[in-house]
Order: sequence, then structure tokens, then C-alpha cells
Amino acid sequence: MNGAQFIKQVRQIGKRNGITVRFDGRHGKGSHGRLYYGDRFTTLKDRKKEIGPGLYRKMLRDLGIEGEA
Repeated sequence: MNGAQFIKQVRQIGKRNGITVRFDGRHGKGSHGRLYYGDRFTTLKDRKKEIGPGLYRKMLRDLGIEGEA
């Protein structure tokens, strides 16, 4: 899964739960940005590169949706 697919997945979960999801590319250096899920956020690296399984779980934990994905 790459970063763009992760954003799409989080948006689908947010839509199901009625939670606003947004990506802010200005809150990061280079290709990094912040993905907000309600009032929680995680840092997302390059949206074109693959996300490893450990980082994937950590980002879900940051957003508080680890059991839903």
C-alpha cells in the first residue's frame, strides 16, 4: 500500500464514522504531510512510495483506527 491508497482508506473509514479527514501537505518537510482524522493526526511520507507494515500499524494507531482497517 502506498501513501495515496492509505489516504483513500482512511477517508472511507472517516465517511463510515462521520469523521472529517483531510491532508495538509504544508505541515511537513519535502514530500511529507499531515493526515488529520478528526482531531488526531499522523505524518505521512511520500504519497507515491510504499508504506511498510510496521509504519502502517503505527499510523493507524496515531489516528485511533487500528481495529477498523
